[in-house]
Formats: sequence, C-alpha cells, structure tokens
Amino acid sequence: MTLEILTPEKKIFSGDVYGVLLPGISGLFEVLDRHAPMVSALRAGTMKVLIDKSASTLYTIQSGFVEVLNNKTTVLIEGAVEG
Repeated sequence: MTLEILTPEKKIFSGDVYGVLLPGISGLFEVLDRHAPMVSALRAGTMKVLIDKSASTLYTIQSGFVEVLNNKTTVLIEGAVEG
C-alpha cells in the first residue's frame, strides 16, 4: 500500500509500506494493504509506520485526518516529529 503523510508545510513521508497504526479519536486502529475505503479524524498521539513486517518508524503527530482509497492512505495532520 502507498502511504503519504502531509502537513501544511511539507510532505513528511511518501512510499510503499506494510501498514500504519493511527491514533483515531475513538482509539488506535491499523490500516493494512487493501483496506476498505474510509475517512477518519485523528487525535494527537503516536503514529507507527510499518515499513515491512520487521521494521517500523514512529511519529508523534498533532490532530488531523486520514483517508484510505484505492490502496493509498493519505494522512493529513497539523504537524509531526519523527521519533
């Protein structure tokens, strides 16, 4: 699946990933390959990008939204810090 992480200032990440774990407003949820289309609000918290089954990257994010459509996940957030 393709993942893009965007803030108003810049593109944080763009590439193919195994999945992503996101802090939704009702709790954590995971998006994997071929996930059903959806749009969800995100709260501030930790987002985990699963590069493959054994490697991942963490981001501390501010609130925003996520859209999943046609095996592409777009995360639109106010800001993010890797680590």
